[in-house]
Amino acid sequence: MKIPENLRYTKEHEYVLLEGNTAIVGVTDYAQSELGDIIYIDFTSSAGDVVKAGDIIGSIEAVKTVSEIFSPVSGKIAEVNSDINDKASVVNEDPYGAGWLFKIELSDSSEIDGLLNPTAYSELLGA
Repeated sequence: MKIPENLRYTKEHEYVLLEGNTAIVGVTDYAQSELGDIIYIDFTSSAGDVVKAGDIIGSIEAVKTVSEIFSPVSGKIAEVNSDINDKASVVNEDPYGAGWLFKIELSDSSEIDGLLNPTAYSELLGA
């Protein structure tokens, strides 16, 4: 299981890659493996929407289950990855690359400090 050192993580198994004032958000390698084959991503929020940390912004449908997607930080959604609508399985294949879910322009960059570092996320998983 991959836990990249350059990311922050949530207890809901999402990751955040910080690029300037923008957070790129996706599900972790652990999450995609637990979900199984992902078949559909449903975003209930879209670009331009303002969200708060913890808000539900969509769901991931897999063969086994449906799981909610939470915003790990507050801000304005800059972009949703519409490419995954045509091939949701890319989230399984490349969760830290082409399988990202959405980007948020941060309204409070200090929220990043409240997320788990790689060591803490690894401990959460019992690794």
